[in-house]
Amino acid sequence: MFRYVFALVATLVLIGINVYVYKRFLSKIDFFKKHTKKLKWFIVFMSVCEILFFTMLRSGSMPVFWYYAFSSLIGISFMLFCVALLYDLFHLPLQKVPFDASRRVMLKTILDITMLILVASYVLKGFVNGFKAPIINEIYVKIKGLKEEVNLIQISDVHIGKSLGYEFMDSIVKQINELDADIVVITGDLVDLKASEIGHKLDSLKQIKSRYGVYFVSGNHEYFHGVKEIHAHLKTLGVKVLENENVLIDDNLNLVGVNDLMGRRLGFLEPNLQKALDGVREDLPTILLAHQPKFLKELKEEEIDFALCGHTHGGQIFPFGLLVLLDQPYLHGLYKHSPKTQVYVSSGTGYWGPPLRVFAPSEIVKVRLKPDVLF
Repeated sequence: MFRYVFALVATLVLIGINVYVYKRFLSKIDFFKKHTKKLKWFIVFMSVCEILFFTMLRSGSMPVFWYYAFSSLIGISFMLFCVALLYDLFHLPLQKVPFDASRRVMLKTILDITMLILVASYVLKGFVNGFKAPIINEIYVKIKGLKEEVNLIQISDVHIGKSLGYEFMDSIVKQINELDADIVVITGDLVDLKASEIGHKLDSLKQIKSRYGVYFVSGNHEYFHGVKEIHAHLKTLGVKVLENENVLIDDNLNLVGVNDLMGRRLGFLEPNLQKALDGVREDLPTILLAHQPKFLKELKEEEIDFALCGHTHGGQIFPFGLLVLLDQPYLHGLYKHSPKTQVYVSSGTGYWGPPLRVFAPSEIVKVRLKPDVLF
């Protein structure tokens, strides 16, 4: 039911966005005055494709080509909307400035050309960034009570599915294997497929080089495709799935993982921090894996030294991150959640929907956990 409601709301929002783009931007560009009818049909075409995207996505029958095409149009709609808002910001005041007609026409022409260049650059940059290999983002975090330095590698929101498959997963594993990992963690949304459809797409996970193993916590997207079966499949690949549980890493730290908040909405495999912390070594620091940053709002007196999250994609397409922050407390980067707890939120390793990224590069995070020694 949640996915049906999401698809309906998303479709209505996109139609509204497309109407706004036409009325407040495209139809007002002087160069397009002779082509308004074609523009209307273009907007209708975009809206139909976006409706088909959510319809076919739910049915699971969408070919890869159409996934790329339809999802790209969704991204372009959002980008056009952002530029349309900016256009209005300048165009409306321009109409009230007491210039003569010739100067007003000149300024309007400059504004039109500037915005069209901006749209082209915005979209092109988005596609270029979307298809780039993830960057290696190295951060240093001091942890009290840590005995020895730990090299932890995080990937998140890979979204292996329609558009990203075996080759992408294999390339990620090759990057990880160059980073001398002590621990590799996957903080949810690894797949957008049912376990029966995964095939060999995740087989590269068996090749990850990590001294103390590979650990996974579920994201909301795993719940959409049969989270229990996906967990079972990951276990066959040598991945340790943390379902509200913890493990001791080399007598040096506690690694704790909780199920995603989507479990509460659906009523199974719900997150349970108290269960996850049961039996941890209290004399050692504790690292928490939780897919959504807003799970950290539930922390009270628990001794969590550092948390790793994903889910936000860093907004994926600027300025969508501003909307993400309405739901999540953190967007991307290292934060001080409390005097005791630090948190890092990944911008994601893959992408969902449009293969576009603007000011939110995909990443593999190399976390150098260092003892916080007082001299």
